Amino acid sequence: MAAAPIYLDHQASTPCDPAVVAAMAPWWTERAANPSSRGHRPGLDAAAAVEAARGRLAAALAVPAEGVVFTSGATEADNLAIKGLAEARLDRGRHLITVATEHRAVLDPCRYLERLGFALTVLPVQPDGLLDLDRLAAALRPDTVLVSVMAANNEIGVLQPLAAIGALCGRHGVAFHCDGAQLVGHGPLRPLELGIDLLSLSGHKFGGPQGIGALVLAPGVTVAPQLHGGGQEGGRRSGTPPLPLIVGLAEALDRALADAPSRGVRLLALRERLRVGLEALGGVSLNGALTPRLAHNLNVTVAGVEGGALHRQLRRWLAVSGGSACSSGEPSHVLQALGRSRHEAAASVRFGLGRDTSEADIDGALAVVSRLLQDLR
Repeated sequence: MAAAPIYLDHQASTPCDPAVVAAMAPWWTERAANPSSRGHRPGLDAAAAVEAARGRLAAALAVPAEGVVFTSGATEADNLAIKGLAEARLDRGRHLITVATEHRAVLDPCRYLERLGFALTVLPVQPDGLLDLDRLAAALRPDTVLVSVMAANNEIGVLQPLAAIGALCGRHGVAFHCDGAQLVGHGPLRPLELGIDLLSLSGHKFGGPQGIGALVLAPGVTVAPQLHGGGQEGGRRSGTPPLPLIVGLAEALDRALADAPSRGVRLLALRERLRVGLEALGGVSLNGALTPRLAHNLNVTVAGVEGGALHRQLRRWLAVSGGSACSSGEPSHVLQALGRSRHEAAASVRFGLGRDTSEADIDGALAVVSRLLQDLR
């Protein structure tokens, strides 16, 4: 049986922490109940478990517990934030601002609202992937109701200046939404201290289960529900709460934040070992700023090869990505926003390191890429 590829796609999804799986286990079976069934003890216990998990997330993010809305993941949270905020503030204006390098879960809801009559400004980024704050300031209008800028880019890992964006939005009374899916769990992130009004997150990006996430709302911020029904989550998101997943989300975030500092130091050293080794092969160039950047992200363009051929060969040995896991095979819109051609974007590789990535994995990846480049060139 062939050996499994070296897994270096942790920005697409991380393995669920075994301790998280253990924490969820009883809620699938002997303690399973509907948290909305308040007429019996199992239902009350389930409801208490949901609220305990909500409190753990709130404590980790330094926000009031009532601001935590459980969702199926960051995509749903982004949609609830953008469409829900726009609907809730129809009387204040219909202008939205976002950035060309955002995830599709942000760009597509914004474009959906544009088709309904909202005005949309999509700001470019600088060649290093960072937003020009002067451009953002110039784009603000009296009818602007929302600015959406992600914390850490899912493809190139660059970290946007959240505090400066939050301060700018606050001065103009504009809500600031931040897709924090790639940063939450990998370092301290306290949205209220950064002026973030709406924060999206997803559990499977930091060792939690797939299918669970949250939208975190600052006090006083309201959103119109996008799912209607039983009125769960304070009327903001109807549907039976997925009890085991919610328990797993809280456990995963606590565990991720506990080892985030040491993990970040270790992964940065491995990332740099990988970067230096790749650049030594020649014709390999970095995409996005080296700093500020996630410690576990590396995205490079490989010159002198055809992108399709490169990725067909790589997938036999490495689990890596050519861009977002949600990009449907198209050349990365993020890399094209940085000025890469479609050909260059197609010949780019994202390496996402994780908790279980070892020095042997990095050396194995370098050996694979070196061998393939000799063949493909």
